[in-house]
Amino acid sequence: MTAVLDSKIQVEGEARGRVLKLAKPISFWGGVDPVTGRISDPRHPNHQAELKGRVLVLPGMIGSSSSSYIMLELMAKRLAPAALVVAEPDAILGLGVVVAREMNYGSIPVLVVPREQQAALADGAEVTIGRDGTIRVA
Repeated sequence: MTAVLDSKIQVEGEARGRVLKLAKPISFWGGVDPVTGRISDPRHPNHQAELKGRVLVLPGMIGSSSSSYIMLELMAKRLAPAALVVAEPDAILGLGVVVAREMNYGSIPVLVVPREQQAALADGAEVTIGRDGTIRVA
């Protein structure tokens, strides 16, 4: 059975990958290592999880506007997630993606899916994201 979710598009794009569903909110500034592309905050339940190529499902964000810089670094080093699925609109991470696109580092979709609907995105599930913002869960 395939589940289909609609989302609100912040940054358009297509992607495919396995879900990495974070157990709690994170700040990319201090929480994600831009050199390794892993969650570096030792207090985070997903500590050491690799972001590269994953459809990163974020239940929320914590603080820093510097997170856009970390996202840009991940994009430049080809360590970025395949897509971002956020619970609420987030200009900070989206800004990092848009700047990366302008600098020819590529682009990834950034989609808004409310927390209650994120439940359909199980950790490790294969998903496909269409240009129209549709998320298909296999």
